[in-house]
Amino acid sequence: MARPSIYNDNTCWDEPTYTCISSNNAKTDWITNPQVFAVNTIPAHSHHHYTINGTTPIQSLNGTWEVKLLSSRIFNPENLDENIKNYEDSSYKTISVPSHLQMNGLLKPQYVNVQYPWDGHEDVQAPNVPSLNHVAIYKKHFVLQNNLKQILNEEGKATITFHGAQTAIYVWINGKFVGYGEDSFTPSEFDITQFLEDSENSIVVACYEFSSASWLEDQDYWRLHGIFRSVELRVQPSNHISNLHVDADYINDTNTGKLAFRANIEGDNLTDITLHAYLTNHKYSNDKFTNNNEILWDCTLPAQTITELKPTTIPNALPWSAEYPALYDLHIDVVSKQSNIIEHVVQPIGFRHFDIENGIMRLNGKRIIFKGVNRHEFNCDRGRAITYDDMVSDVRFCKQHNINAVRTSHYPNQDVWYDLCDEYGLYLIDETNLETHGTWSDGRGNITPECAIPGSRDEWRAACVNRVDSMIQRDYNHPCVLIWSLGNESFGGDVFRSMYHHAHALDAHRPVHYEGQTMDKSWRDTSDIETRMYAHADEIEKYVSNNPDKPYISCEYMHAMGNSLGNMNEYVALEKYPHYQGGFIWDFIDQAIKQTLPDGSTRLTYGGDFDDRPTDYEFCGNGLLFADRKPSPKAIEAKQQYANIRLFPNENGVRIENHQLFTNTENYVFLAQLRVDGKIMWSQPYTCNVEPENDFEMPIEWPLEQYQSSGEEITFEVSCALAKSTCWAQKGYELSFGQYTILTKNSESQAKQISDARLYKDGIVTIGRWNAGTRNSSVETLFSYSQCGLISYRLGEREFVIKRPLITTFRALTDNDRGCKHGFERAQWSVAGKYAKCVDQTAEKLDDNTLQIVYKYELANADHTTVNLTYVSKTSGDLHIELNYVPSGEDLPSIPAFGLEWMLPIEYRNLEFYGIGPVETYADRISAGRLGIWKTNAFDDFMPYLVPQETGNHEKVRWANITDDSGHGMRIQRHNSTSNFCISLLPYSSTMIEEAQHISDLGDSKHMFLRILAAQMGVGGDDSWGSPVHPEYHLPANKPYFLNVDLQLF
Repeated sequence: MARPSIYNDNTCWDEPTYTCISSNNAKTDWITNPQVFAVNTIPAHSHHHYTINGTTPIQSLNGTWEVKLLSSRIFNPENLDENIKNYEDSSYKTISVPSHLQMNGLLKPQYVNVQYPWDGHEDVQAPNVPSLNHVAIYKKHFVLQNNLKQILNEEGKATITFHGAQTAIYVWINGKFVGYGEDSFTPSEFDITQFLEDSENSIVVACYEFSSASWLEDQDYWRLHGIFRSVELRVQPSNHISNLHVDADYINDTNTGKLAFRANIEGDNLTDITLHAYLTNHKYSNDKFTNNNEILWDCTLPAQTITELKPTTIPNALPWSAEYPALYDLHIDVVSKQSNIIEHVVQPIGFRHFDIENGIMRLNGKRIIFKGVNRHEFNCDRGRAITYDDMVSDVRFCKQHNINAVRTSHYPNQDVWYDLCDEYGLYLIDETNLETHGTWSDGRGNITPECAIPGSRDEWRAACVNRVDSMIQRDYNHPCVLIWSLGNESFGGDVFRSMYHHAHALDAHRPVHYEGQTMDKSWRDTSDIETRMYAHADEIEKYVSNNPDKPYISCEYMHAMGNSLGNMNEYVALEKYPHYQGGFIWDFIDQAIKQTLPDGSTRLTYGGDFDDRPTDYEFCGNGLLFADRKPSPKAIEAKQQYANIRLFPNENGVRIENHQLFTNTENYVFLAQLRVDGKIMWSQPYTCNVEPENDFEMPIEWPLEQYQSSGEEITFEVSCALAKSTCWAQKGYELSFGQYTILTKNSESQAKQISDARLYKDGIVTIGRWNAGTRNSSVETLFSYSQCGLISYRLGEREFVIKRPLITTFRALTDNDRGCKHGFERAQWSVAGKYAKCVDQTAEKLDDNTLQIVYKYELANADHTTVNLTYVSKTSGDLHIELNYVPSGEDLPSIPAFGLEWMLPIEYRNLEFYGIGPVETYADRISAGRLGIWKTNAFDDFMPYLVPQETGNHEKVRWANITDDSGHGMRIQRHNSTSNFCISLLPYSSTMIEEAQHISDLGDSKHMFLRILAAQMGVGGDDSWGSPVHPEYHLPANKPYFLNVDLQLF
């Protein structure tokens, strides 16, 4: 087989083979034999759709089955009858297929990342399995549908397909052994024609928890087992297209398609059979084509065992891309000598050309950028047994959030996912079901290449080649699949060369990806793409700026564990280098299982919550989506960073950058808005047709003169939204935005105003022996000498101080903080403010209406750093606060946060603020926030990260109102135009959040906790185990920090 067309040399190789054995009897030792992975299975083939006499000859076996769980030590597959008769039918339980045994309470869910689930319990050596191994015996009775019987009676063939079962299955029909299969994520299909009865049939499946295949399936996921994908019977006619590979190339220069196919045809008397092939517009593409029934091309071919259509030109073909997923339907009729249609095949296709030229990946002649995400199939109620609705929700989420690519980490997905990606337009890296991370690494950080499986071990070669073969054969025809991947985190070895060669032998057009070659560059030839996990942006820049020979992608980056995804902009900035071609965020959704507690309530759980050991605890919570499929603030950030239409407003208009490769902006509407001090004062929609890969300065006549004197700040905002509804979002859905803010001439003078007009004639300033304060007939402020702070701030009967506001130098650790040991390095900051000691205080009456009280604190850290807290209290009730951090040394670690934490009565739950919102923002995750006036509340701002952690922060706040449901409350405002602050209002304190392991641990809130910060460090995002927040987003302890705000009650 010649080296594929993405290269320019003529290297050749022999196509590797794999072994599928035949047997009339089941054998026990297959479970531990890596060279036996498929017994009596039908060779892998395309998943194409066909009908007979207008109907689909498929009978689903999904639904209710019976199941019994046994120990593998007492189940002998070599003697099924003896095993089955020992158990009465009443000992079986019902189970719904598809589903997992663990999600039905039959086995305990266990989450591990790298380590194998038995590690430490038993010293198991590959390819053996632990002695504690379960077998689920599934039983079901069925009667073949009449239409399927009719086809069988006409010399047809019947097969049964298990689309996903973990980890190994033996199958019997009517007591007769049918076959054995492994590879949990591609089909195991068996010919059962000879086993079927006209009347009722019985099927028994023995599904093993562990087999030698378990060594190849060490992915970062919950270890869930059973028949978790669909089971179906299929009947094929006497002459049947068993395998179909379609090549639909696109020629950019001539705007034509090149159509070719290779069809494997089963049956006798092929000399009497012809194939009638023709092309129509895709049945669901009514927004692209006016006539879906028009035949665009057709031909007739004589049938042969392998029938080939040589490349044929299709004029005026529309190219397929994620931006414009133009599909066609290839129809193939298998026609008898009597001109009867024996079988009708319909295969959706998309014309596109994907190649590597000069080390750059190109789609239809254009350099492509993957704005991607890694996606596990997961649902918090069903595990990996996800539904069609889950998949539609996921593909729509991707489109709505500017995600154009998905890596099927780390196994082939359900076949319908590929149909949806073809339809909606998403690029895929299709990944082989292979990960062996735990064989070559350990818990001490050691790397042992000599232990790696498969490595260069011949006993694993056939199984691994079979896995990539099954994936490619099934998914070959999908235009959405751009790249094949050999697996994940399995080191290197000669087995990967065999897999690589086999992939190219099957498919001469798609490149092959494998990140494991990064661990040992002697295996660099096993990947056409340079790829590395979690390389920092500066490391990537060194590669892509040094004349590389391969394109670069980050197959995993931006580890989105908990409150994360900081500094993503640094990776987006690498797009200026031609060889940098994007990356795939880890990952799509939190893998958290919903658990019902004894009191009937539910919670989302992570590793260890089912007493599963060993475990990797909350490391399963890395999603842009929370486990209930609600978007997290990380998803909003990714949406803005991945935007295809980037907007840069200015005082004259907006620069529109169209980063799309193939489509202009005619289907978008641009909404220009003018905000004055955050409030939208003017709005005007615009249309503008910017060609792909082009910029345009669109003029806007902002009504500046009308609003120039109306406030302190004017913000120019332009957003891009859909001009009409699509299959994935409604008309008006916003895709991106841009803002630009200027200060007016009024900014400083207005910001400095303190409402002296509210001074009361009956105002009193009091300096007592124990306390000092100000009051009038409505408002009172009281400071304590002994308590060293503000102890009362009251409007009428409404008290706003439960305990004095405390200095805080702490935040509840994020997952990234824990991963890079911030708790160890910054332990002193967790209590430095809470236990600060007041070493001096003064109270001074500045005039008849003004009290100033200054507290000098020493923090409870190694240097006893000085912090000065100054209150200036007016008899009007206005309160000015200055908090000043005075740096003392060079050796202290950076500060997580600096400001005040204030316990409020529980009724003050509502937050309105003028700042960056509406979602939480941090110094390094702020691009998705926009400057405006936003309303939220303490409960909505508390993000449900799997382990409670820092949350709810809002950056660059000008003012905020904290109110009860009646609108009474407290206003906090920056003192001048340079004293923006951070704010959060939550139902729990930082300490309470830090101590909780689950949200359910926090219980019902009794107070509200307001944090007013001068600054807070970023959240980071490079990874969650060793990469700290970038230096520019730290708060160095040797620099001053200053909080300067004014408060009023209303």
